Amino acid sequence: MLLYNTLTHTRDEFVPNVPGKVSMYTCGPTVYHYAHIGNLRTYIMEDILDRYLRYAGYDVKRVMNITDVGHLTSDGDTGDDKMLKGARREHKTVMEIAKFYTDAFFDDCRKLNIRRPDAIEPATGCIDDFIRVISGLIEKGFAYEAGGNIYFDTSKLEKYYVFHDFAEEDLEVGVRDGVEADSNKRNKADFVLWFTKSKFEDQELKWESPWGLGYPGWHIECSCIAMKHLGERLDIHCGGIDNAFPHHTNEIAQSEAYLGHKWCNWWVHVLHLNTNSGKMSKSTGEFLTVSLLESKGYDPLAYRFFCLQSHYRKNLVFTYENLDNAVISYNKLVSKVASLLREAKRTADVTIDEEAFANIKKRFTDALDNDLNTSLAVTAVYDALKAKTTAATRLAAVKDFDTVLQIGLIPAAEALIAEEDARAEAAKAAEAAHVIFDDPTVRAIEEKIAARAAAKKAKNYAEADRIRAELLSEGITLVDTAEGTTWHK
Repeated sequence: MLLYNTLTHTRDEFVPNVPGKVSMYTCGPTVYHYAHIGNLRTYIMEDILDRYLRYAGYDVKRVMNITDVGHLTSDGDTGDDKMLKGARREHKTVMEIAKFYTDAFFDDCRKLNIRRPDAIEPATGCIDDFIRVISGLIEKGFAYEAGGNIYFDTSKLEKYYVFHDFAEEDLEVGVRDGVEADSNKRNKADFVLWFTKSKFEDQELKWESPWGLGYPGWHIECSCIAMKHLGERLDIHCGGIDNAFPHHTNEIAQSEAYLGHKWCNWWVHVLHLNTNSGKMSKSTGEFLTVSLLESKGYDPLAYRFFCLQSHYRKNLVFTYENLDNAVISYNKLVSKVASLLREAKRTADVTIDEEAFANIKKRFTDALDNDLNTSLAVTAVYDALKAKTTAATRLAAVKDFDTVLQIGLIPAAEALIAEEDARAEAAKAAEAAHVIFDDPTVRAIEEKIAARAAAKKAKNYAEADRIRAELLSEGITLVDTAEGTTWHK
């Protein structure tokens, strides 16, 4: 499997540290608001990598953090804690906000068929780990105290800017124009490991530490959570491209300074989902969430399919027109799978041609072995549907591929078949009802019921009773209801 490594800027053959086992870390959400669909594109593509590694036979352990403290509104270590900002917005506590939006995030993941990570760790659960690692960095001379805060000293590194070949707009710089620089820093690129009460007095969550009452910086949490669950050497670290600098750069700096050796071999970054006006964010334009798409009638799996049609290392432009085109393609694909299910049921042939299956599967694995080319992997599904082999073989291939793609092809096709069958039955029933209604005897009964209704309306109850008695003598029983009169023999 060839996988692009942001650290080496090359596509290299993926070889894990331990044969057959993969340690994988993915940066989780800051749970101060709903995840927008741009965030979720990253998690979808990480899910494809996770599932394909398992499909290929690896024993994968995937870990994700939940940022519920320490992530500031500016990458220059300034501004409010995002969690505190969310709590103020909704007049709730930080922990109430964290619980609500963590649940909302994983509900979105469920709708998008994103597999739940093997270990999920909130930052607030690892305070002792943060203090231990920060203390170690101070002892090793990589951190210093200034103005009540603990900073990482980037000048002690031989190389700090490890991700350096991206377009300028893909990198969020640590200190920008309009953002006040932190005068406590010895170097512009230094970053905070621990804030004390000297910073943001109204911070809701604080813990005792050797440096005073305070809370951790954002960057330290991922390093410590990864070490806690995956040990000192990672195979793969994933995230959105906007995390490459400064977040992932700072993770590498502090982790390798603390450990004394290389920390992670592969860095996999997913590029942005853009709108026509630029990068998607929570603060600009329409706040695009899974729930919003659902309210407009879109199946979340159609959005997943939309994402798979583009390579993860290319910016993807979201418009409703583009999504509509993806929906059309998805529905056509589901319709083809439904036809295959009907064919398999009709032929009742369960024989799988192993040679044909292997040839079909190779197209699928070749696509994903080529740096997760999901677009070609989807093409392999179409190839499987039209392959010259048994229906059972083609159906087995579709089911097999969807264990990775997770676009719900079989359930959607079964639902389509059920819907088509229900419509056919309804059409038959309507046709039968029409025939009965046209029967002269039935028409005569209906006419007498109508005459009785008119007599009752005119308060001619004697005539109404006469008509009822006449029908009863013919074996017809009337039943008066709030909705009208029905009859049966």
